[in-house]
Amino acid sequence: MEISLPALAAGLIFAANPATAVAEDTSAAASRGEAATNKADTSFSVGEIVVTARGMAGSTDNVLTSVDRLGGDVAQKADVDNVYELIGRMPGILVTDFNQGTTNGKFSMRGFNGEGNINAVKLLIDGIPSNSNSGNMPYIDMVFPLNIAGMEVVRGTSDPRYGLHAIAGSANILTRSGGTYVDARASVGSYNSVEGQLVAGLESGNFTQNYQIAYRESDGYRDHSDSQRFSLSGKWGLALGEDVKLGAIARYYDADAEEPGYLTFADSRSNPRMTNDYNESDGDTRSMQQYALTLDAALSDNLDWSSLAYYNRLRDDRYVKFSAGASQQRRLTQEDQYGFSTALHWHGDLSGVALMLEVGGNVEWQDNRSARWLAVERVPTSQTRDQQYDLSVGGAYVQAIIEPADWLRITPAYRIDWVGGDFDNLLDGTAAPINDYGSIDQPKLSVAVFPTEGVTLYGNWGKTFQIGSGSGAYLIPPRQVDLAPSINTGWELGAKYQLGQMVEARIAYWEQSATGEIARKLNDPLGDFENVGGTDRNGIDVQLSIKPMSGLSLWGALSWQKAVIAVPTPATPQLLGNEIDHTPRWLWSGGIEYSPLEALTLSLTGRGQSSYYLTTANAEGKWGDLNMFDASVFYRVNGTLELGLAVKNLADSYYEYLWWDGSQTLHSPANGRNVTASARLRF
Repeated sequence: MEISLPALAAGLIFAANPATAVAEDTSAAASRGEAATNKADTSFSVGEIVVTARGMAGSTDNVLTSVDRLGGDVAQKADVDNVYELIGRMPGILVTDFNQGTTNGKFSMRGFNGEGNINAVKLLIDGIPSNSNSGNMPYIDMVFPLNIAGMEVVRGTSDPRYGLHAIAGSANILTRSGGTYVDARASVGSYNSVEGQLVAGLESGNFTQNYQIAYRESDGYRDHSDSQRFSLSGKWGLALGEDVKLGAIARYYDADAEEPGYLTFADSRSNPRMTNDYNESDGDTRSMQQYALTLDAALSDNLDWSSLAYYNRLRDDRYVKFSAGASQQRRLTQEDQYGFSTALHWHGDLSGVALMLEVGGNVEWQDNRSARWLAVERVPTSQTRDQQYDLSVGGAYVQAIIEPADWLRITPAYRIDWVGGDFDNLLDGTAAPINDYGSIDQPKLSVAVFPTEGVTLYGNWGKTFQIGSGSGAYLIPPRQVDLAPSINTGWELGAKYQLGQMVEARIAYWEQSATGEIARKLNDPLGDFENVGGTDRNGIDVQLSIKPMSGLSLWGALSWQKAVIAVPTPATPQLLGNEIDHTPRWLWSGGIEYSPLEALTLSLTGRGQSSYYLTTANAEGKWGDLNMFDASVFYRVNGTLELGLAVKNLADSYYEYLWWDGSQTLHSPANGRNVTASARLRF
């Protein structure tokens, strides 16, 4: 694996650890001489945001775009099958729930769907890159809710910290760090679901330890949906005085799940809990590991350095049959990823003008194998794919924050990425180089204005990129011309208003256009891609949170979005103006939480979406609308014990994921009304 990174230089020693907590301790930052930039807040929060100290380097606080945060108090009480459901509670997030064993689902945003052919969100766990080669998000299953300290979602094209997969933004899941505690939660629920989570922390002097062990099993809503999941993790921190902190992270995950398959329209309506006879041997086994070393250092009152090095390992073995007329497939995925990133941050003033400068970068290496066979009842009959491919993507960025006046903040940034790698087809012995993507330049600019107390007006503009995934990143015959990267250009105008802790509101209008957008052919034997053409996406996000009195909070969000083909390929001129598939126009989410007594908490949350087209032909009608509500009650018996009861899909609404196989719709019904009882012990 080789990569030409002439501008990256030797300064990239480790990887940036961009967020070790959810919010900045502003007093600690000020004591290091930080420029007074904390009023430039464009974020929207759901739940309580924990305030802890951290270094400035690589911080989300340096990004002037729409940022959403979910507090650990919301996450730790959640009764969810998968953590991506939690992110779905955040404003403007589209959740795609396949409900097929370990291939369970994902989240997306900004007019991109969750189908898997274009994956537009960079996922990080404690700052560790956590997408697979395709951009999918299997590593999210390693984290269970009780161990979550918070979540951050950064939208748009103006954040320079990340390159690969950060087409529409990024999401960072932050796990608990520091402290001395024991926190255990056990739950039982519908479909014979059982879950146990235990997290513990021990802080002694300058050494911290944090651990998670979790197990979940369920029979599932549908027949042939049994699953078992196990997760184990540890975090260790060592402070060398007040200015240097070293850290280590280790995670292990194992899952075994059956897959119920997809139903015809008639079967999905008459018996949504059924499976097909031909799916009786479908299922998946998956194991994952993740390791990282971190370094955070305050080199002086004005200079911070943050770095991280990591290794990810994914092993997945799946048997799946999509319809009665199709063959069963065995799909084997083996991926090893490792990389590093770093960020150096300086803040001070120049001739009386508040100034921040940050330089950073990252490199990601991948060693991948993708193999497929046709099979009958898990007995392979012929091999259709055996590919080995290496990929390396590295980038460097520079960012400044300039405050020429108390009411103005300007943030220019520039990022450049380079791509390398090679491809081997082990079936026929051929090889291919990576597409010559060249240097991928991504200028960015953000501006914020503070006209009065509590009001932030902001705008940003920037470019991100997309390259092919799997074999689609390489110059494989009969293609003879290198594929250029798809360049996304986006901008946003927004306003944020905050009145103390009582009211928080934000509205933003955004647009994002792409040249030469490409999409994976999900069931193609060679893993090839198709050229979608030039695309336009735009939307409006409106969010409001109110705390009118002690013990009562309300929040809601409404998003309108549209994604269309603006420049079709020469082969598909008829698609001009058609909508991108699986992209609903409307998304909404909201919730109410009320504590009539200090020990009692009642909550009602909901989310929904409008219908969408199944293909870019827009010829199969619109499907997939949903409106769903969940309710929960928690009672604090004493300082140690808390009891909970949750009812999901309160109205027992029918909703589903579905797709078009070329001749018919295929349906995966989601869970009906289900109940979970829980007990939580804290020491």
